[in-house]
Amino acid sequence: MHKTSKSMVEEATAAITTYSIEEARDLHGRDDVQFIDIRDVRELEHEGIIPGAFHAPRGMLEFWVDPESPYFKPAFKPGKKLVLFCAAGWRSALATKTLQDMGVPDIAHIDGGFGAWKAAGAPVAAKPVKPSKP
Repeated sequence: MHKTSKSMVEEATAAITTYSIEEARDLHGRDDVQFIDIRDVRELEHEGIIPGAFHAPRGMLEFWVDPESPYFKPAFKPGKKLVLFCAAGWRSALATKTLQDMGVPDIAHIDGGFGAWKAAGAPVAAKPVKPSKP
């Protein structure tokens, strides 16, 4: 093995913008900022969500970001600062680097991820339950 997951996260972190929890809290709720939660849906159900964050599973992220993809999501249209997060900041560091490499401007991630956000007492909500279909 030439690279480890740890070395890949370290390389990504050296090349991207990382916000502290305090910096992220200052950005939260602004109209020009979109928080992007890349955690697995089970993590959202178990741990909660950051209010206003858009959920984009890590496995679909590149497809949802690419305006030429049939899976493109309007949450990723240009004009907003994107702030990615995962549980601890590792997946979001790699995802932020990938999107930066794709040419996405004004993108960053949160140091320590959702775990650090929650531990700091920043806003957290339960994942809304979708109504069941009759």
